[in-house]
Amino acid sequence: MSITVEQVRAVLASCVDPNRGRDFVACGAVEQIAVEGTAVSVRLALDYPAKSQWAAIAEEVRAAIRRALSPEAVFVEVYSKIGVHRVAPGLRPLPGVANIVAVASGKGGVGKSTTAVNVALALAAEGATVGVLDADIYGPSIPQMLGVETEQPHSVDGEKMEPIEAYGLQVMSIGFLVEADTPMIWRGPMATQALTQLLNETRWRDVDYLVVDMPPGTGDIHLTLAQRVPITGAVVVTTPQEIALLDARKAIRMFEKVQVPVLGVVENMSWFVCPQCGHGEPLFGEGGGERLCREYGVPFLGALPLERTIREQTDGGRPTVVADPEGKIAERYRAVARQVAIGVAERGKDYSSKMPKVVVK
Repeated sequence: MSITVEQVRAVLASCVDPNRGRDFVACGAVEQIAVEGTAVSVRLALDYPAKSQWAAIAEEVRAAIRRALSPEAVFVEVYSKIGVHRVAPGLRPLPGVANIVAVASGKGGVGKSTTAVNVALALAAEGATVGVLDADIYGPSIPQMLGVETEQPHSVDGEKMEPIEAYGLQVMSIGFLVEADTPMIWRGPMATQALTQLLNETRWRDVDYLVVDMPPGTGDIHLTLAQRVPITGAVVVTTPQEIALLDARKAIRMFEKVQVPVLGVVENMSWFVCPQCGHGEPLFGEGGGERLCREYGVPFLGALPLERTIREQTDGGRPTVVADPEGKIAERYRAVARQVAIGVAERGKDYSSKMPKVVVK
């Protein structure tokens, strides 16, 4: 009995994407099905980075086809194909950048920058090309977190700055341009102008995701980014206690008002891990992030512990995802990063960059 393409497609419709919870046909991931005699070949194109899972997904699909159709040979290829996704009306994608993800908290001290850096590194580890923009003009911390605080950007053409390279990331920060102990005593308009220059005058090179580490609060810089920059979506970082949730709510509402979709909430410092015995204790309460997500109808992206090694590794310029890539915490960051990328992919494709810019003289 010969095998048909329709039969193979039916099998794929029974195979569930482990990250999306939907089958590969419904997700639009089936790029090619070919049948030659009793040999079947399938190509799946995921619209989010998941390099660490390609082999496992391919093996699962291969086994399902063997069980259902008993072909003599099965070839399954899985890869990621990241597109440019929709932004607010009237804005066009930034040159060299496919998608911009803002990481905000509404409050300082909840581990937002640590989360932003590790999520960026996790996206890169999963196969994406990633940039990081340190948007905290008054307190830039990304250079030290990535161990490049002594670097200075240069320009090849005299017009745009080349981003600093760190662990495969393209990085830009005001921290590269001023001394570490120099305070930025600027009013809001000066700070927003500096940020806009950093964003637009950096030569980003084919970046799939530009992760923007936002400053605390909901002020000028946030409004400037939302109104002038094509942000694809925002991630809100909080801790479980009510004091942090108060400001996280404000961050969510701010993004709603400026028409930037909230991709989800990350709950940081969800439990303390005792370095002696490994026991986990919820010092700041439990379930706050998930309650917040239910309240506002946004996805819960994951929870991260309060663990000393995360602080030590970040202070030392080697964040967890690169310092201990096979560890449990790095896997949590990768899981969060995949969900962030899926949230971006759910936005739908943007084709405005393919259309010519019309100028009337």
